[in-house]
Amino acid sequence: MEWLITRTIAAMLEPLGIVIIILVIATAVAWWRPLAAWRPVVLALIVLYILSTQYVADHLLWWLEPAYRDPAADKSGQTIVVLGGGTYFSAPEYGADTVRAPVLARLRYAAHLHRALGKPVFASGGAPEGNPVPEAQLMRHVLQQDFRVAEVWTEEASRNTFENALRSGEILKPAGIQKIYLVTHAWHMRRARIAFEHAGFTVIPAPTGFATQYKLTVLDFLPDARALQDSGVFFREGVGIGWYYLRSLVGRWRRGG
Repeated sequence: MEWLITRTIAAMLEPLGIVIIILVIATAVAWWRPLAAWRPVVLALIVLYILSTQYVADHLLWWLEPAYRDPAADKSGQTIVVLGGGTYFSAPEYGADTVRAPVLARLRYAAHLHRALGKPVFASGGAPEGNPVPEAQLMRHVLQQDFRVAEVWTEEASRNTFENALRSGEILKPAGIQKIYLVTHAWHMRRARIAFEHAGFTVIPAPTGFATQYKLTVLDFLPDARALQDSGVFFREGVGIGWYYLRSLVGRWRRGG
């Protein structure tokens, strides 16, 4: 239930949710003052257009993404922690659940680092929707079968990024693991790093899936559903970063420091 409530609130803070809220306000205004309703309608159209262009979406994501530094240049990490990002349920081509396409990018990079560093891989992800197979198990299967990573540990109880960090700590810290390579999307790295540092880890960022661009064309200024989705990532992450900072500060305050 908590996961569903959180996702609902997050959806209303993304571009389509914002536009819907503006249009609801426009409807209310039209009920009482029909001639004044055009203003919020025009505002909704402007917001929708701007946030659905790839030019704006890319620039928003760039604000989130850290500068790239090769994590393999630092050999001091003890394990490679890769975060989940959703389940592809009842995949007909595989005859079972598997990981969603964005997770494959994270797993591929984790396998790349594994080959470069020779460190074990730790997959973190539970089943927030109540599905019988935790995401970490699906991630381990893909890493072993498709990327030939033999040694994969799992954490299977977390429902979000903050819990990824806390539950991973419950498993890794008793094993003496304090310094990790953290693999997730570049736009997600800032929030993930806050969570894992709050959990007591020393983090070597290992981001993947940067918002890169070949060249600027007129298509970057035309409305596009993928661009609207990317803009939504920015708003969701912005709210999440603020919330995680707050949770981290409250946690330190409770611990007396």
